[in-house]
Amino acid sequence: MIRLFTALEIPASASDRLCTLQSGLQNARWISPENFHITLRFIGDVSEDLAFEIDESLSLIRAEPFDLHLSGLGSFGHSKPHALWAGVAESEPLRALHAKQETAMQKLGLKAEPRKYTPHVTIARLNKRATNAGDVMHYIEHRNLFSTLPFPVTRFVLFSARNSKGGGPYVAERTYDLEEQAHVA
Repeated sequence: MIRLFTALEIPASASDRLCTLQSGLQNARWISPENFHITLRFIGDVSEDLAFEIDESLSLIRAEPFDLHLSGLGSFGHSKPHALWAGVAESEPLRALHAKQETAMQKLGLKAEPRKYTPHVTIARLNKRATNAGDVMHYIEHRNLFSTLPFPVTRFVLFSARNSKGGGPYVAERTYDLEEQAHVA
């Protein structure tokens, strides 16, 4: 079995900005910059045979390159926060790419992702028992104007992850280039 997900990589310019956020919150396990990413579709544990089918299906997805930027902060877990993240500014091309991958995975027999897609970059894992929700809200409020300059998205990646608490390290198994489509008048 292999644990897979698809994601967008974070360029060095945005990664450097994310690193400036990584202090000032007790009980935070800060994510290593090399593990920053924007998940497109969590696939989960699959057999190697299904992994080959997933790779083949992903290689058929067509989309044009687009620009993204990160904006704002948030957390998952409400009264017991367990993750701190940087948001992704609204992007129709990103949502379309996510939808194409979701459809492709369902055609292979994988269950639909039950959660609403919230594109983000996890910057810290939080201990639910030891982290004060008020401290997390204070942290976010004082950094809520966080943003990056736009960066180009020219490919997506199929990553594998070992089964561990908090994820990582992640291994890029295959990359899929986004290509300009010829527009016929």
